[in-house]
Amino acid sequence: MTDIAADGTAYEWQGEGPPVALVHGLGLDRRSWQWQLPALVGRNRVLTYDLYGHGESAPPPDEPSLTLFSRQLADLLEGTGVSACAVVGFSLGGMIARRFAMDHPQKLTALAVLHSAHARTQAQRDAILQRVEQAAKDGPSATAGAALERWFSEAYRDTNPDVMEMIRRCILSNDPEVYPKIYRVLAEGDAEIARPIEAIAVPTLVMTGGEDHGNSPAMAEAMARAIPNAHAVVLPGLRHMALAEDPDLFNRHLVGFLDAAIGRRAALV
Repeated sequence: MTDIAADGTAYEWQGEGPPVALVHGLGLDRRSWQWQLPALVGRNRVLTYDLYGHGESAPPPDEPSLTLFSRQLADLLEGTGVSACAVVGFSLGGMIARRFAMDHPQKLTALAVLHSAHARTQAQRDAILQRVEQAAKDGPSATAGAALERWFSEAYRDTNPDVMEMIRRCILSNDPEVYPKIYRVLAEGDAEIARPIEAIAVPTLVMTGGEDHGNSPAMAEAMARAIPNAHAVVLPGLRHMALAEDPDLFNRHLVGFLDAAIGRRAALV
């Protein structure tokens, strides 16, 4: 059942056990975790919610930034009586999760950064900023087709038209005035969280696809080297939306990490 927080955030808590918050990516909404929920809700109390400007949530109350989205999650946890939890972030959500780890370390028990960029080169950033300008000029539809090609293998796209249509509809549902502003946060946000990353103290999983070129294995491995208690996992042959294309493999690593990390943290408290 969907609830609406005081700030207009649409959210759901499901399951029982150690709490885990799932933070979705740009242009998507909490439904993008549908492939993970069956594996998680039997062992965790799981929070899914829509970022400001996405899904059923209200528009951003201030200029979009990683700090704003980090505060959205902190306020949601406080408002629902959760003092600390594991945070799992996908793509833009992975940037928000890292910002949250830096802003609210006392609220974090474990961290998973999934398919999320780290320390882009200027050329890589400029390529994304071109898509931001395209979206600002022509709306979310201008980037949807290319996104599906980047996000899924050709074989999966050909055999799963229903998933392609669902993701496309989700992207197109975004407000054309708000979407490019949040897209810019995705394009530029990795720079602000690159250097303080060494301060993250909780167990951390960094995972990406072997063919997720915008959030590359090299980025994941560099991130894992920089975070003291982190390890990297690369999913061979998968692109950005590995969570949908091969949920069994994806969930095996994510669930195994959460079970070990949350258990280890609990044992130390």
